[in-house]
Order: sequence, then structure tokens, then C-alpha cells
Amino acid sequence: MGQKVDPKGLRVGIVFNWNSRWYFSSKRTFKDTLISDIKIRRKLLEKFAFASVTQIDLERAIKKVTAIIYSVKPGMIIGRGGKGLEEVKKYIVNEIGKFNEKEQKIEIKVEPVKKPYLSAYFVSQTIAEKLVKGFSHRPVIHQAMNRVIEAGGKGVKIQIGGRINGAEISRREKYFQGTIPTSTIRENVDFSRYAALTKSGYIGVKVWICR
Repeated sequence: MGQKVDPKGLRVGIVFNWNSRWYFSSKRTFKDTLISDIKIRRKLLEKFAFASVTQIDLERAIKKVTAIIYSVKPGMIIGRGGKGLEEVKKYIVNEIGKFNEKEQKIEIKVEPVKKPYLSAYFVSQTIAEKLVKGFSHRPVIHQAMNRVIEAGGKGVKIQIGGRINGAEISRREKYFQGTIPTSTIRENVDFSRYAALTKSGYIGVKVWICR
């Protein structure tokens, strides 16, 4: 079961909370709000990739939208005098305005990530960035796994797939360290997938971390 289902989706409501938390007056707005949330999250993850953003939570009340950005380098998002936060607010206002004509208050919170190597998204992004730069995959993966264990993780599993090191035929490689109980629902298992666009094509990176 743990092999077939997204480990985070399996544990939502038990270990993890929803990344989007809403209040609705009518069911008609569900589709537009969902699309809006996906666009906002995708855009902000791309825009602040340099600040190593690991997660974005969106909370919607009747007349208020709160965006909580979890980042390894929060100072780079805030900028001098909070200029960065104003840009984020402008984008969210424009995106929400497409679907909602009512005026809504926008609040931005930037939270620091104290142990980045216990975040599967950060680890997968780090590995992908090094693969794009042409680093050999084995030292990069072993270094990442060692740092996860040093940060206090019980176990880590990393899988990469594609034309690894520019090989003619694509393949998959798996690396383990510690324990990853994917089927134990009450275990705090973080999961992420990230795509690295190398010269020979895409290499997919999947990371499981048991905290």
C-alpha cells in the first residue's frame, strides 16, 4: 500500500494538516478557489526557489487570505524594508481578483525552517540542482542521506530515474539509509518529488524521510 499511495496524502488528517484551509459560503466557488490556490503555490515556489521555500499554506476566511511561506532563508523573501512581501501581496491580489470580485485582506507570514534536511522537498530540490550542474549522482545522494540522519531523521529513501549521467538507456536507482515504514500511517513520513532538467533530459528525484 505504501508503494502505491502518496505518503503525505495517506497521512493527511492524521499526521499532517491540509496545506489549504478554507471557509466556503457556496460549493460553486470550490473549483475556482482550488485552481487559484494551485497557481499561487506553483508561482511562489518558482519565484522564491533561491530562498529554498519548502511549503506554502493558504488559509481563506470570508474576507481574509493568509499565506504562510516556510523558507530556509526567510530574509531573502522579506527583502529590505519588506519590499519582497509587497510583491507577493500584489501577485496574490491579482490572482484572487480573477475569481473573486469582493475585496479581501491579504496577510503574508514567513516562517523559518529550522531543520531543512528533515524536509523532503528541500532535499529533493538540493539533489536536483546539483544534478543539473553536472555533479555525479552517487556522492550527492550519499551526502544528502548522511545530512538527513545527522539532522535527526530515523531513515531516508531516495530514488532517481531517467538518463542518469547521460546514459543511452534510462534507468531507476534507489538508495536507503535507516528505516522508512511507508505503510505505518502514524509514522511521520515526509515525501517529495522534483524534476531536474539536465542536458540529456529530465531526471526525476523522489525523497522519503522518516522524521
